[in-house]
Amino acid sequence: MDTDIVVIGASPAGLMAARNAALKGVNVILIDRKDAIGNPTHPANTFFKGMFDKTGETIDQSYVVKDLKGAHIIAPSGGTVDVESPAYFLDRRRFDEYYMQQVLQADVDIRTGTEALNVIRNEGIFSISTNKGTLKSKMVIISDGINSRIAGLLGMNPIKYPHDIAWSMEAVVEAPGLGEPDMFEYYVGNHAPGWKSTYSPCGGDRATLGVYVRRHGTDVSSFFDAWVERFKKIKGLDDLSVLHKSVGGDPIVAIPGDIIGKGIMVTGGSAAQSGIGYGMHAGQICGDVAADAIAKNDVSARFLSEYKRRWNKEYRNEYYLGRIALETLRKMTDKEIDTMMEVFEGEDLSFIQGTPLNKAIHTAMFMLRKKPSSLLAYRSALRRK
Repeated sequence: MDTDIVVIGASPAGLMAARNAALKGVNVILIDRKDAIGNPTHPANTFFKGMFDKTGETIDQSYVVKDLKGAHIIAPSGGTVDVESPAYFLDRRRFDEYYMQQVLQADVDIRTGTEALNVIRNEGIFSISTNKGTLKSKMVIISDGINSRIAGLLGMNPIKYPHDIAWSMEAVVEAPGLGEPDMFEYYVGNHAPGWKSTYSPCGGDRATLGVYVRRHGTDVSSFFDAWVERFKKIKGLDDLSVLHKSVGGDPIVAIPGDIIGKGIMVTGGSAAQSGIGYGMHAGQICGDVAADAIAKNDVSARFLSEYKRRWNKEYRNEYYLGRIALETLRKMTDKEIDTMMEVFEGEDLSFIQGTPLNKAIHTAMFMLRKKPSSLLAYRSALRRK
């Protein structure tokens, strides 16, 4: 036996799972196929403080490129709803390195440049074949990204609705003063079916532009190209330098599925636990439960189901309500989106608080009081599309 737990993948969730398990006294090896944690960098580089607060971690300015005040949600007509909430544009490499240091301080054995090729379980022992030899452990935690190959090899389907992953293309762009605004801009409508296009200022002359599209395949380059041209017109730009592009997927409403098995746990993007903050919190829960399982010498699926129970208590309602909302948005016409968002333009939305269910009720009651006809836009949820 090389270790108690092998964590596959140094995503934010994987780092937290490794750290939390090690802090409870179990032996952990973390492997990642990258030659260095955070290099090449991951395109996910923004979060809102309210979501990150779930982790209980303190935001460190060493990895923050720009502090922002919130986001403008922009309808197809140009109408805007302002959501004020502290947010951050990250240097993702520094962010990953910051948490890597915490993992090292917890005495986790980090092995970069190590790719998991196969996992076999025999008589309660896992053999993880890698490009640098075989590791043996009592448990495996999988955090190797969406469409996890290792989870698939173990016969697991950790993402319930994989066809609803939002495939994305994002680019670092440059133009005079482009990075100076202090709010994100999220544009919704049929130009980015099922989710959004984004403008994220990161200071000076630089920003990122992105599109996130659901149910239109993995290649969203045509949507991105159209978004760049549309953005130039919106901002009155004659020219815009595209410095670097990246592609990926966001399982924002793909919903966790089969995320536990005997001696196996799946966390982060691999388990459709979308978002940096939420993914990290899921990793923390995963690492805590895994350490308890090792301490009690019980890695049964029944014992490990505590991980899913805790996650459900924290996030199940929010993720399912989010799925309903984005599925409704995906089916709406631009005119219906405009009608719905007109209700919220210029309004103070601070009253929308509490649990996800309470937020949904408050929102519906507000719409009913201000413009009852706006609720008709939600008829789109019943369409087949």
